[in-house]
Amino acid sequence: MAEPVRVGLVGCGAISGQYLKMARNFPILQIVACADLERERALARAQEFDIPRVCTTEELLADDEVELVLNLTVPQAHAPVTLAAIEHGKHVYSEKPLAITREDGRKILAAAAARGVRVGCAPDTVLGAGIQTARKLVDEGAIGRPVAFTAFMMGHGHESWHPNPEFYYQPGGGPMLDMGPYYITALLNLLGPITRLTGVATIAIPERVITSKPKYGQIIRVQTPDHICGTIEFACGAAGTIITSFAVWHPVYDKAFPITIYGTDGTLRVPDPNRFDGPVQLRGASDEEWREIPHAFVTGYGRAVGVADMAYAIRSGRPHRCTGEQAFAVLDVMLGFLDSAETGTAYKPAAPYERPAPMLPDLPFGTLDE
Repeated sequence: MAEPVRVGLVGCGAISGQYLKMARNFPILQIVACADLERERALARAQEFDIPRVCTTEELLADDEVELVLNLTVPQAHAPVTLAAIEHGKHVYSEKPLAITREDGRKILAAAAARGVRVGCAPDTVLGAGIQTARKLVDEGAIGRPVAFTAFMMGHGHESWHPNPEFYYQPGGGPMLDMGPYYITALLNLLGPITRLTGVATIAIPERVITSKPKYGQIIRVQTPDHICGTIEFACGAAGTIITSFAVWHPVYDKAFPITIYGTDGTLRVPDPNRFDGPVQLRGASDEEWREIPHAFVTGYGRAVGVADMAYAIRSGRPHRCTGEQAFAVLDVMLGFLDSAETGTAYKPAAPYERPAPMLPDLPFGTLDE
């Protein structure tokens, strides 16, 4: 068995619990320290998950015991924390997005290359059985040549349930940079590189009232588009539409299958890319009914599988799957929708994209290498 990779967690907010709970299932991960701007949050996570050390971010980054920094800060802090970790010679796995500007994204990749460390980035939901099964079907030609797609993520925003929803409506947030990573990463994994896109964007609701605790009644002034529509053309020839919105009520699409891929020989219904194990349905050209396709990969994974995959890769030397390069390609596309909306012209992605290796089937739960 490979020696565990020692992980230091920065950012002990809501999402950290999901990571820490799932990390327990991977012997390759050893959480050795945690840090947060609010020390009480770090102390609470340390007690809940038996993390031996609570410290400041600066102390964690300088700790020689920490090999990999898990960056779960808010989007505006992703690049600064990641760059500081790289400067200390640490591998980094970050929550999405990689950064909120292309400039910072490029700095991260360049710094990691110069220091000889790895960068990984969420989402890792594409490593779940749902998207991996859908990808296998596309690759095997189950729907023929992909022709079109639709992708919808539509709702009314997070201020009714999230305890700190303000950052969702600041630059670096909004439905595209918040939820777009799940959808764009899934589409890239399913269909490959993008050649051209267009977008329209608007701030539909300029002010929002928080109705969740503890900030009930506070006003959010929206500073980034909360409704974005786009079209995408892929190098494989498929073209389609994506909508991400925090500004609509009662969307009527099937939320179990928010992505649909249409091919010359049939249609594939793809599960929620913000989940790991949703159902996959296929309907061939002559089929009268939809067929649910059994998952071809291990089920039960959650957030932290991408970190574990990266840790196994660090020990074995193979490429990891949720790379910084993939995350930068996703960032470039998401910002491309906003650029296109502003200029009224199509955007051609500048970042190269290569699909990562598919997951290996039939491995025991918690083991990602043969």
